[in-house]
Amino acid sequence: MTNGPAVEISGLCVRRGTTQVFDGIDLTIPRGEITGLLGPSGCGKTTLMRAIVGVQQIASGTVTVLGEPGGSRPLRHRVAYGTQGAAVYSDLTVRQNLSYLAAVLKAPKGDVDRVIDEVGLGSQSRQLVGSLSGGQTTRISLAMALIGSPELIVLDEPTVGLDPVLRVELWDLFRGLAASGVTMIVSSHVMDEALRCDRPVLMRSGRIIADTDPASLLADTGTSDPDAAFLTLIERDSRAHDAPTVPRTRRERREAAE
Repeated sequence: MTNGPAVEISGLCVRRGTTQVFDGIDLTIPRGEITGLLGPSGCGKTTLMRAIVGVQQIASGTVTVLGEPGGSRPLRHRVAYGTQGAAVYSDLTVRQNLSYLAAVLKAPKGDVDRVIDEVGLGSQSRQLVGSLSGGQTTRISLAMALIGSPELIVLDEPTVGLDPVLRVELWDLFRGLAASGVTMIVSSHVMDEALRCDRPVLMRSGRIIADTDPASLLADTGTSDPDAAFLTLIERDSRAHDAPTVPRTRRERREAAE
């Protein structure tokens, strides 16, 4: 299965109360690439990520991750998940946070030093997390995800609220990880980040409206920037799914007029 896709999703249905979040979506994510889940807040990005890492209850369908059922025990050391909120202790230092997780995961000796170096936090390693900037805290969250050398890293909006310089630095880190063979799934509502992904997957209202590559995204929509491309795709999707039903019978016409 090492040459198979990182993630295979088939007929995924998720309900939250009486709300149908997903109604049978399909998605295949290849290994060793950066796949971006992009779209506005509420479109289903986080729910899809939760389904991939196995913490989302699903109504039907299948989610296969690295050849195993999503969330199954064999994946616990192979998949890392970074939520929107930083999963770190603010009253511990950077090194203490990482050392604690390394002990829990029984990570190889030297893993803490390795990830501190990879995310560029050497000079902050003995500082309390609560004293660091937002960008540095984001780097710590990424370092936590790297402990144990996972094959798949899932990050929910890791660049939200960061300035453009920090965003570029983080995407350079993501690109380096993908180059080393790690599969990255990164969500964002900032559409220009679609061009930084190998495969942008654009979502709207619980649907996948495009699964493409950066060049094809612009070419297929006849646009020159990702914001315009997404707006074009939304317009197409609206025509296909949101058009009002035309009443055909006399009774339907009467009920529509009431």
